[in-house]
Amino acid sequence: MEKTSLPIDLVLPQLRQALAARDAVVLQAPPGAGKTTRVPLALLDASWLAGRGILMLEPRRLAASNAARYMAALLGEKVGERVGYTIRFERCVSPRTRIEVVTEGILTRRLQSDPALEDVGLVIFDEFHERNLHSDLALALCRDAQQGLREDLRLLVMSATLDAEPVSRLLGDAPLITSAGRSHTLDIQYLNKDPQGPVAEVTARAVQRALGETEGDILVFLPGVAEIRRCQGLLAQSLAAHQLELCPLYGELSFAEQERAILPGARRKVVLATNIAETSLTIEGVRVVVDSGLARQARFEAASGLTRLETGRISAASAKQRAGRAGRLGPGVCYRLWSPATQGSLLPFTPPEIRHADLAELALELARWGIVEVQSLSWLDSPPTGTLAGARALLRELGALDAGGRITAHGLALSDLGAHPRLANLMLRGRALGVPRLACDLAALLAERDVLRGLGQPSHAADSDFSARIAALLRRRDADQGVPIGVDEGALRSVKRAARYWRKRLGGGEDRESVSVDLLGRLLGAAYPDRIAQRRGAETDRYLLANGRGARLSRHSALQSPPFLVAVEIFGGQRSEGEIRLASRLTREIIEDEFAHRLVWRREVHWSEREERVVAREIQGLEALVLRERSVAPSAEEQSEALLEGVRRLGLDALGWTKESRQFLARLEFVARADAEGGWPEVSPEALLERLDTWLAPFLGACRSRADLARLDPLTAMHSLLDWSRRQRLERLAPTHLEVPSGSRIRLDYQADGPPVLAVKLQELFGLAQTPRLAGGRVPVLIHLLSPARRPLAVTQDLCSFWDNVYPEVKKELSGRYPRHPWPDDPWNATATRFTKRK
Repeated sequence: MEKTSLPIDLVLPQLRQALAARDAVVLQAPPGAGKTTRVPLALLDASWLAGRGILMLEPRRLAASNAARYMAALLGEKVGERVGYTIRFERCVSPRTRIEVVTEGILTRRLQSDPALEDVGLVIFDEFHERNLHSDLALALCRDAQQGLREDLRLLVMSATLDAEPVSRLLGDAPLITSAGRSHTLDIQYLNKDPQGPVAEVTARAVQRALGETEGDILVFLPGVAEIRRCQGLLAQSLAAHQLELCPLYGELSFAEQERAILPGARRKVVLATNIAETSLTIEGVRVVVDSGLARQARFEAASGLTRLETGRISAASAKQRAGRAGRLGPGVCYRLWSPATQGSLLPFTPPEIRHADLAELALELARWGIVEVQSLSWLDSPPTGTLAGARALLRELGALDAGGRITAHGLALSDLGAHPRLANLMLRGRALGVPRLACDLAALLAERDVLRGLGQPSHAADSDFSARIAALLRRRDADQGVPIGVDEGALRSVKRAARYWRKRLGGGEDRESVSVDLLGRLLGAAYPDRIAQRRGAETDRYLLANGRGARLSRHSALQSPPFLVAVEIFGGQRSEGEIRLASRLTREIIEDEFAHRLVWRREVHWSEREERVVAREIQGLEALVLRERSVAPSAEEQSEALLEGVRRLGLDALGWTKESRQFLARLEFVARADAEGGWPEVSPEALLERLDTWLAPFLGACRSRADLARLDPLTAMHSLLDWSRRQRLERLAPTHLEVPSGSRIRLDYQADGPPVLAVKLQELFGLAQTPRLAGGRVPVLIHLLSPARRPLAVTQDLCSFWDNVYPEVKKELSGRYPRHPWPDDPWNATATRFTKRK
């Protein structure tokens, strides 16, 4: 193949010189500069390689195989000779291979089996700006190996849009080399405002516009496969008369279909792609890009332990990458389907995957590397503490880590398979059960795109949502029959390829048993022990998961609310109940058999809100699930603690408050306000609830239920809040009664706000000039003067003024109404009495 000049060629001498002198270099080169295919070839004969090879990490499979093929063609060779590749499910290398392009976890696998990378002189991290989780991990492990085992190992980080300074600092202030990009004119067009409506329809209209305004092939970016298919269907209908070739491009397509999208054709071509076409790939003939501005990314929720796909705005860096595809081979046009204002609001860079990914695989790899303290490695972004802790908890549940966080023999076996730990555990369990083929089929169905996705509500009930999927996978495809109706052919092909790959790695021969729902449940339970679920009641679709979360069985599932199930796919559930979309029935017997080592009897004494009483039992369960239970008698301490929890939930009003106990509380609040000496206990509801164990617990006695609490007067318990001297001071400062001139002892009524109230018949206060005072004379009582019929006549805190100014009017008005009671003209010197005149 003839070699054309590319911008990267100008910096290759500088790059060679830098790598000869330093163990790490950072190369920043815009899209189209040629770094992916020119740099490895330019370094192949470097003396410091000393005959060792070059490993280049490429984030995407299609980009990896294409880069290897293109480099091999530049050397005039077939791929697999001096240049080869290893991607998931496929390896093309030979003893002659010096440059090997690898993807995702391949480099990590290589490091785990050969930490020193003895046959490798240079590791290249291409398109590092994508901040793939595996790339971050591989860089951290390579840096650790370089510093501890291989001082002569070189690292080269290449990126188009990444902020390169932090990477340079991470690698010991590595030299930063910058290359120019191609200078083709790029016309970027925006919409006046953000579009409304489904993205496929909006994009299809934009493609029709671009076809009328431009020349050359068109590359269209859509968020996912569903949108690609919808857009392809719309364009096929509206452009049937045009001589166009509509080519989808996404990861699950066969190599031939991907080649059809990438290579030039005889007719004008519209390539409908996910962000697989964002970097590395050069699609021949593309002069136009139509960008929806959306991408679908996996987001892991540490709170629920679930990963979900979310469609969201791309970053400004991604938008630049996508637009650059139109200007790689000449002047181009990019139609951005958003407004200039939205462009200004885009994030500068795509957030690193490590911030929002499931870290179970990473945690297992770190354990295998011997890392307990994650900060001992070099990270651009450290794994989030909470997510990593959740991942390690899952690994302990799977038996991959011991209590100290070190990898177990079972963990090594999981790691050797190179699958997500959940799926690896499923496959190892399948081999132990004698059904390795079924286990690999099931793992492939879980790992790849759903072969039955998009069919809506199931047509009939079933005990497992995976029975139909396994049947679709096992069904023979006759030439005239094709793929069964409703089955996604592309997804089916990907699943079969993955299943073949796992069967090779797992081994174990042919299955001894036929597929059954019980077998499916056992295998899926091995992958998702935390999502084994128990129905909450006899007539409900609500479930409690072993991890303590709640979920509902969706109408999208074929199951009919069995007592137990394993929930495989759950939507939502962060703040409310999740929705179980895919599940398989389990039985109590299977759970007890599969998890016998984790089923223990435990004692549980608690306050039952439903029964409103203390419940004491011993239960045998799996985490939050209860499989068996038996009643027991609680100890006094257990009963007391459960009752206190009941009071905290019900509130203090659940106790049997009497007038005396409420007045005692009010007296305490009064002296706390009025006594300058202070030192009184706080008796607000919040304070009392916080200190239940110190004042109420000793007086709970034989209480067991809410009814018992309602009969418990807390007066005696509240007395314990005061020692003897304080109780005496309370009686002096805030007595319960006052003796009035008639000789009667009248009960005081203490209020939450305001002074205490003395409600007394007017005749019982004759001769009393000064208003009684409490709290050492600091607070006058509020006197409610009553008629002989005990109706209020006046309210005062100034008796002297009352006798002089108000009493004459009261006497005039009431003496005739109550003639049997005394109404003296001189109340100052009259005899106070509680009786009538005759008495």
